Amino acid sequence: MPDSLTQRFLAAALARVVAWRGAIRDARITPTVSAAGVRAHLERHYGDFSVAWPPERLVEDVGAMMEGWNLHVIHPRYFGLFNPPTQPAAIAADLLVAGYNPQLAAWSHAPAANEIELHTLGFLAGCLGLDPKRTTSCFTTAGAEANQSALLVALTDRVEGYGESGLAGVREEPVLYVTSESHHSLNKAAHTTGLGRQAVRVVDTDKDLRMSAAALQEAIRHDRTAGRLPLMVVGTAGTTGGGIIDPLEQLAAVCAEHGVWFHVDAAWGGAACLSPLLRPAIAGIEKADSVTWDAHKWLCVPMGAGMFFCSHPDAVRETFRIETSYMPQDVTDTVDPYASTIQWSRRNIGLKVFMSLAALGSEGYRAAIETQARVGDVLREELRRHGWRIVNDTPLPVVCFSRDQIDDGTTSAEQIALALQDRNFWISPVSLGGGRSVLRACITSYETTEEDVAALARVVTEQATGYS
Repeated sequence: MPDSLTQRFLAAALARVVAWRGAIRDARITPTVSAAGVRAHLERHYGDFSVAWPPERLVEDVGAMMEGWNLHVIHPRYFGLFNPPTQPAAIAADLLVAGYNPQLAAWSHAPAANEIELHTLGFLAGCLGLDPKRTTSCFTTAGAEANQSALLVALTDRVEGYGESGLAGVREEPVLYVTSESHHSLNKAAHTTGLGRQAVRVVDTDKDLRMSAAALQEAIRHDRTAGRLPLMVVGTAGTTGGGIIDPLEQLAAVCAEHGVWFHVDAAWGGAACLSPLLRPAIAGIEKADSVTWDAHKWLCVPMGAGMFFCSHPDAVRETFRIETSYMPQDVTDTVDPYASTIQWSRRNIGLKVFMSLAALGSEGYRAAIETQARVGDVLREELRRHGWRIVNDTPLPVVCFSRDQIDDGTTSAEQIALALQDRNFWISPVSLGGGRSVLRACITSYETTEEDVAALARVVTEQATGYS
């Protein structure tokens, strides 16, 4: 007999989500609510959870809160961080995961779920140019976990005794190399692995904010002379601020020369490997020892869905190995995720990536990615036509721009970005290379059109000239 309560909840939720997705263009992007207002509503209706709400009413109230009191990152005129609308197949996948609730810690508990993930990761590893047969991969909660995994594996592989004794047994201080534009999760990783934030070296960049290979060479030599251990270089394929792609080929050569672990943080830009037009921009990523890639960014699946790829399977197994009597025995020719990743209990994160790939096909993803890149180019052209200067250099669809009123302090990027919220656009201020803030607009939605970016260029110009 069907579970009527489940049917009622799912029917109400499905109807709400479908209606909302159809109405998103007419929605206000930015919420107008205070913390006190949200808290008062929750206290009034759910203070002690003494009342059991019927499914339809509960979904209606939660849906109203979600729609009225959140920033709507799936809106086609949201040009903010890497938070896209989600693929329909991925939404269905998360429903299936919630319904079946497979536990991926042990392979034997979820053979189908585990093998679906491994198959998906193997395909994507090949797209990156890595050898799927010699690459160990896993889904993570997000890019921060993937970056931390890379640092842990590098420490275990390159620092004798770290796995058993930790930093207490280390004779040379390990250091890692980033730029001012690198993701700050690396600072967290340095802290949580015990290295400390002082182990993070910020390498100089060139005029385009790309890591300087010459400056990296000098930094490594300096640390070696000082008795430190150069451990890891982090190249970025699509920085958060400006979409900058470091010279991955050059950095890989420096790492090979000095025996340093080469990690590429491609949390956003990794998807460029699916496009023949954009793939050359991330050339050299195939030479990485490890790679971070977030599917919940440019692959448009629900958060969170990070991915970690490593071309040193033995090092990964040594880093996360564990034995315990209460877990099932190993199955021949399989890998138990609890003994090969940071996580233990594991959600079926990868099903939404698998189903999105299956529904769109690699050709569908290629077309979507190249369309967003083209819309980014249109935005650049429109902004230049209105007298703006593009201040970042990237083939990826994130556009940073400024003009005299911002440069001379007549107005600020922060003022303009805030004012645009009243016109139902969302862009952000960003400081590149530690300089004055400029404006940043990223094409995050596959529903954003050339008309949307033309309207953005017109409205942001009106706003800026209004301060003159």
